[in-house]
Amino acid sequence: MARTDFGSLPRGNPCAQCGKPIAVPEWVEAESARVCYLWRCPSCNYRFEAMAFFAHAEPDRDALAA
Repeated sequence: MARTDFGSLPRGNPCAQCGKPIAVPEWVEAESARVCYLWRCPSCNYRFEAMAFFAHAEPDRDALAA
């Protein structure tokens, strides 16, 4: 996996099973319009996935290809 900017990772997400905070996601997979996070709770070992979807920005009509 490519280098991740750890400053932008979500932190302290509550476990979907027991509610205890999870420090950082176990796995991150980013695409152009979404990011998937795999969370594993160290307290109860429950695993779940969360997704963030982003709106597509309109392309800059004045941009020129290099």
